[in-house]
Order: sequence, then C-alpha cells, then structure tokens
Amino acid sequence: MSEQDVFALRRQAKTAAVAAGLEPRDQVRLAAALSELGRDLFRPKTAMTAAFLLDETSLRLRVDLTWPDGRVPSTESLDAVRRLLPQTHYRSESPGRRIEVSCALPAVAGTRASAKAVRAALRAEAPATGPLDDLRAQTTDLMAALEESRAQRDELARLNAELTETNQGVMALYAELTAELEETNRGVVALYGEEHQFALTLQRTFLPEHLPDVPGARLAVRYLPAAAEKEIGGDFYEAVITPAGLLLAVGDVVGHSLQAAIVMGELRHALRAYAAEAHPPHVLLERLDHLLGLHHRGWTATVCVVLVEPGHARIHVANAGHLPPLLISPDGEAGFLSEHGPLLGIGLPQPPATVHDTTSGSRLLMISDGLIETRDTHLSDRLNALRLAALAGPTDPEDLCDSLLAAFGAEQEDDTIVFAACLNTA
Repeated sequence: MSEQDVFALRRQAKTAAVAAGLEPRDQVRLAAALSELGRDLFRPKTAMTAAFLLDETSLRLRVDLTWPDGRVPSTESLDAVRRLLPQTHYRSESPGRRIEVSCALPAVAGTRASAKAVRAALRAEAPATGPLDDLRAQTTDLMAALEESRAQRDELARLNAELTETNQGVMALYAELTAELEETNRGVVALYGEEHQFALTLQRTFLPEHLPDVPGARLAVRYLPAAAEKEIGGDFYEAVITPAGLLLAVGDVVGHSLQAAIVMGELRHALRAYAAEAHPPHVLLERLDHLLGLHHRGWTATVCVVLVEPGHARIHVANAGHLPPLLISPDGEAGFLSEHGPLLGIGLPQPPATVHDTTSGSRLLMISDGLIETRDTHLSDRLNALRLAALAGPTDPEDLCDSLLAAFGAEQEDDTIVFAACLNTA
C-alpha cells in the first residue's frame, strides 16, 4: 500500500458518497475519515481492503476497512474519526482486524439510493493524474464544507440578533425570549467548536505522519498547535529523501484560519512533488512562489529549505523569509545560517542556495516563530537565548526537542515546530 493508495481510498469514498446521495458535508466527512485512517494504518507493501456496503434497509452507507496483520489504529486517529462520524467501530478479529465507518443517508436520497448505483460509480471512477490533483480535489471539498458551515453560523447569528432586538423592545416577554436567546447562543458555540475540531482533524492530514529513516542521520520533530480557542495556523514541516539528498523544510503560511491550513497543505505537497525532480533548494522556493501566485493571490508564506548532500558533508540552505536554521558543530560552536531571500507570494526571484560544510556529529535546528516570539522581548534576544540553550542542550535530537520545548514553549500562543537533525558524515 502506497501513499497514492491513501489518495485513491479518499477518492473512492467521495465517489461512493455522491452515488449514495449523501449531503455534501457528509461526503467530505466520510472522505476525510477514510483518509485519516488510511494515513494512520499506512504500511509500505502491506495489504488493506476497503469494502463499500449500502444497507437499503437501515439507509446507511458503510465502509469496512480490513487488514490481515497486527496493525492497530492509534487512539488519536480513532478519536478524530469518531468526531467526524460517531458510528465508527473498531473490531479486533482473528486473524485480522476491522474498522467499520458508516453514515446515514438523507431520507429523500435513501428512497433512490441503490447498491447497484454505488458499484457502478466506483467502477467508472477515473484515476487521478497525480497527488497535486488529489490535493486540489480535497481542497475543493473542504472549502465547500466550510462555506456550508459558515452559512449555518451566519443564519444562527442572524436569529440571535433578531431575538436580542425583540427582547429589548418587548420587556413583557423578557423571560421567554431570554431562554430562546440562550439556546441559540449554545448552538452558535457548539457550531464553532465543531468547526474548529473538524479543522484540526483536517490540518493533521496535511502534516507528515512519520519522518524518514536516513542512514547516518537522526531526525526528531515536535509540533504543537496553538491554544484551543485560537484558529488553526499554517505552520508545516517536511523531511523527504530526494535524488539530490535529504531535504528538510519548515514553513509558515501567514495568517490563522482554515484557509491558511489549506494553503499550507498545498504548499507542502507541492514541495514534495517538486523535490522528487531534484531541483536545487532556491528553485524549489521559486516554484512554490509561482504556485501561490497562480492559485492563491494575496497569500504569503515563509519557508526555509535545507538540502543535506549524500554523505552529509555539506548542506545547501535557501530561506524565503523564515527564521534562520541553527548549525551546531561538535566542537562547541553554534551559529545561525542567516542567508535570506524574499518571502513567497510576492513574485520576486530567490538567491541561489548557500553551501556550508559540516563535520560528523553536527546538529541542525529549524523552528517556527511560535517557539520564541513574545510580545515583550526583542526577537534577536530570543534567538540568542535559543542558540545558547541548544548549544548546552542534549546531543540526541529527541531529547533536544523536548529540552527546548520545556525552556521556551510553556507560553506559546502560536503553532510551534521544533525540528532537529544530527548528521554523521560518511
């Protein structure tokens, strides 16, 4: 099973949901749930089967995911899917395991839906041309669901305003109207909470599930979303093996909203696609800049890309307006690689990547601004404090990430990424 199979599973779920007559919001929920489970249970070269079942008696569309080995879905993944579709059941059976995901059909659609129609739609589905097409289709679905959610929110807000005006004008009905107003407000709060949880679940699908295993290198990352009451942000990280070497990246789409997270997801997937073509780091940034200009005018982003050559003796750094990476040598020196180009989204060329020699045991640290930015301290002071803490910190990347989060992340108000690598030259 490959990462492309996860995209195919999501497409099939959307196709079956449309053929069964599910409402657009439920179509996206079912597709997002199967995408989350597919990513969680993804294992290269191992089998997993998805069976689509239409129960014409109980008017439900059900998808059974089964696999023959001992893979176990994570609690976090199951909880996320159950928030989208509460009728989700995990069953541990011999010799395999099973997850049942189901969604009720609307009453009108249920009278017309048939297993034959779902089967025909799945057979007729045309394959996608690539991961970017899958991502664009997924983005379209997410935006449609968001517009529906916002329309419901606006309607509740309108009713809330009308009830408030009536309450002020007719004091004799104060008690009755107050009760109705409180009920409406609870609906608005519940809608915001549901939308936020939905957005967080979708944001997780845009970030890597695992870091690659790289001979001679150790990688570790920590990602902490902003406080629950804030909107989700556009921070992302990437680590991928390319024909030119190991590519590491940390970026941040400017803004906090579901749209920022969607733009982030498209940038990250586009970076993986372009990196497979072995472009130099600054060319990767220019292509991402072109992508923003074509499809997301007005949006900007910062991205730092580090290409580690095979053998790990040199690194190439290209930085589009992001915080600089920190290179720590094994002999006790640490310095920021402060080369900068313009941020993405404004159409300016990027300077060529700079090359830095590394010695065996060198450590590389990349972060997002949520780790160190505060309202009452200058950024340069915080960067220097980070440099000293990293220099004195553990050499193991996992321990270094935990140490820096403990020192700087206690009061983080924004998404936070700490990405560390230890490089041993051949």
